[in-house]
Amino acid sequence: MCQSPAWLGFLEETQKGEIVIAALREGNTVLGYFSGLMIQRFGLRLLGSPLPGWTTAYMGLVLKPEVPRTDALEALQRFAFFDLQCVHLEFMDRNLSASAIGDHYPFRNYNGFEIDLSRKEDELFSDMTSACRRCIRKAVRSGVIIQEASDAAFVEDFYGQITDVFAKRHLVPTYGRARVLALIRHLQPTGNLLLLRAIDDDGHCIATGISIAMHDHAELWGTASWRTYQHLRPNELLLWYVLRYWKNRSVRFLDMGGAGEYKRKYGGYEISVPWVRTSRYPLLAVLRSSAAMLVATRQRWHGAWRSIASSVSAPADSPSLQSGDSVR
Repeated sequence: MCQSPAWLGFLEETQKGEIVIAALREGNTVLGYFSGLMIQRFGLRLLGSPLPGWTTAYMGLVLKPEVPRTDALEALQRFAFFDLQCVHLEFMDRNLSASAIGDHYPFRNYNGFEIDLSRKEDELFSDMTSACRRCIRKAVRSGVIIQEASDAAFVEDFYGQITDVFAKRHLVPTYGRARVLALIRHLQPTGNLLLLRAIDDDGHCIATGISIAMHDHAELWGTASWRTYQHLRPNELLLWYVLRYWKNRSVRFLDMGGAGEYKRKYGGYEISVPWVRTSRYPLLAVLRSSAAMLVATRQRWHGAWRSIASSVSAPADSPSLQSGDSVR
């Protein structure tokens, strides 16, 4: 799904880069394709498929089954460093194993959970923890309903709630409203985007969710909810809707969008995908790690100041807010 023209267009707009689509050939035979985005930072070219912070899942290569992915990765590195004159490459491919990479490339594991949607609906429900099933039943008894959304106001609902998700940890979101708007603008026309609201019996939007799908895979892009309504358990009911929605459209797998111990309750199994990163010059790897630490520190700093400002300016009787579940 993250190799589709719509998704690449979303990346091109939000990351201000150049789309790269390349064919892997042996003689005149095409063995597969690579897709990614090339960006420039401080005059240096970087190639990501994806890079961290893009709120984008696995991209990488689409290859014929008999083609070794490590051989393709070697060809990709040469293409990135010499043809494109990039100095850094990051690459995440769901079909690339850590054992195959070995000591050839530095990588970190991107861990998460996945659910097999090919099973019967009652099996999906029974595989959830008993506590999770009780939460879904409580949400139904409390009058919470899930609605599919397509209106412009959805962005404000989602972003307000996701801001509070980060604020709970004294952080600020890693992306702005503009990214959510761009995601919807590029993906909604494809029919592969699902926007959901959880509504209480008074008509309040108490939780939101975004998921995407293509072919046999779906991914949970983000969910959020307000603390005031957390006792109604809207997140669990929302996720149950997502499972059934994509299952009914013959999607085989739902990726829960990263790690998070709370995701275990939905009955999925753990997955781990290597995220390769390699630089043309050793010093760049050090600079990349330092830049990541700087960004994380800045995010915590802004979040702390926002928390202080809110506590000073909020009236004594103002309702408190709590984050709901969030993928990123």
